Amino acid sequence: MSTLIENYISLGLQLNKHIDGLVDAYYGPRELADRVLGSAKVEPEILVENARQLINAIDSRESLDSSGQAYDSSRAAWLRGQVVGLMTTAQKLAGVNVDYVREVELCYGVKPRRVSSEEIDEALGVLDRRIPGVGSLGKRLNAYRSSFEVPPELLKAVLMDLKEILRDRTLALFGLPEGESLEFEIVKSKPWSGFNYYLGNLKSRVAINADLPVLSTSLAHLVAHEAYPGHHSEHTRKEADLYLRRRQLEESIFLVGTPQCLIAEGLADFGLEIALGDEEFSVVSELMIRRGVNYPDQEMKELRGAFETLSKVRANAAWDLHQDGAPPDTVVESLERDALLSRPRAEKAVEFLTDPIWRAYITCYVEGFQLVRSFVGAVGQVPDRVRVERFKRLITEQVQPQDLNF
Repeated sequence: MSTLIENYISLGLQLNKHIDGLVDAYYGPRELADRVLGSAKVEPEILVENARQLINAIDSRESLDSSGQAYDSSRAAWLRGQVVGLMTTAQKLAGVNVDYVREVELCYGVKPRRVSSEEIDEALGVLDRRIPGVGSLGKRLNAYRSSFEVPPELLKAVLMDLKEILRDRTLALFGLPEGESLEFEIVKSKPWSGFNYYLGNLKSRVAINADLPVLSTSLAHLVAHEAYPGHHSEHTRKEADLYLRRRQLEESIFLVGTPQCLIAEGLADFGLEIALGDEEFSVVSELMIRRGVNYPDQEMKELRGAFETLSKVRANAAWDLHQDGAPPDTVVESLERDALLSRPRAEKAVEFLTDPIWRAYITCYVEGFQLVRSFVGAVGQVPDRVRVERFKRLITEQVQPQDLNF
């Protein structure tokens, strides 16, 4: 008879047969995956019932696995949140009409929020006063951004520079398991800017999407997010500590549509800030200049808050699409206006938001980042030792969104 956790993994693997890509990573027992892959596709209605039975078993405090370890209530609570997310996905597949706001809450453990027009106007005002040039703010900002494009022939070299410095900082601050490694690849025709393909055995393949010009102003953040101390660091630490050492089989699968993702994206988005601290902009600037790439050190530091607000406008776009039923073209126009994205970048954002896998995922970035920053604390407001320990907890332990609320 399969254990409760084996049934959880089977549920995720079965759902992936309906939604390819729902399983973001799996490095658990091969025989368990083969058993699911070799079986017939299970109808969504049955998967809903399977999820419901799992929740009932967890609530009844049944043993999670056959290890004989003492019952761990926090581990059970983490698993329950995961199964609720999977059940919501199965219900949608079965034709149940799940309200978008409710979908986000059930899948990711938080409620999505719209960015107010007052916040947007304040951010736009800051940028209007600071972005040089003539003409509309949108045109000026697009021209400003284009001056920070990384030449394609330099992209891999800059990636390796960033990887080296961020890995060194991550190793010193949080530790990394011996034998971990990653490689970069440049790809096209993807709905995202970067992606970590975790391969198991402490290895990752990080893809950087070059559909649009890659900007120096976002590249360090992207490497920190996907590699060190973000996704790769979290995956390797949890594989080594939770899966291999503690034998927690549930950590061998990473599933879209669960609270696991909100924590992962939140800590990854915070990665550059925690790794470099108050040296963030000067370190990145020195690295870029050494490679002959333009990078606005002081301006990035001063305009960070405004750009973060405009980044959150993507949550409004998802709300407009999925809660209010706005046409994609209308949402593209609103992103051009409110987030000051160029037409190609606005279209790429909507492509992501309308992808069946990623439609509700933007909340993981917007709310996850704010939750993690609040939990870890800002530079100068919380002792560095405390900040490091709090972030280390996120990349080494099972954490739910509600655990981060003081």
